[in-house]
Amino acid sequence: MGWLTDSALGSTALRHSGDPANHSAGFCTQIQLDTSREVSSQVVYAIVRAGGRQEKVSVGDFVTLNRVAGEAGSTIELPALLLVDGDKVTSAAADLAKVKVTAEILEDLRGPKIVIQKFKNKTGYKKRQGHRQELTKVKITGIK
Repeated sequence: MGWLTDSALGSTALRHSGDPANHSAGFCTQIQLDTSREVSSQVVYAIVRAGGRQEKVSVGDFVTLNRVAGEAGSTIELPALLLVDGDKVTSAAADLAKVKVTAEILEDLRGPKIVIQKFKNKTGYKKRQGHRQELTKVKITGIK
């Protein structure tokens, strides 16, 4: 259809009419943009260490981790490495020691089957092995 570019002030823009013939002739209209809205981010998320990896989580997220000890329905606590609360970012170890990221264990499951095959030519050496990773699905219930 048309393209929109911001001017130096950020409050006006030029809109192309959509017709290539008009573009070369310079037929563009100036429109007023609504910049009165203030954007404030109230996003709260944390980077946690879980099963040898780091995961970005927020409240209500479902995360699949390496197997965690515990029954379905029990609560676990994950160590936070970084906390973002709106515009405030917390990364100091002393402050992160006070942060608690809690999760509820939903189920234990297994990952997809991986087939490992080894073969050496002219020796008759063949080896076949399979692997399925033990996993746990959790739901993040709180970041405090």
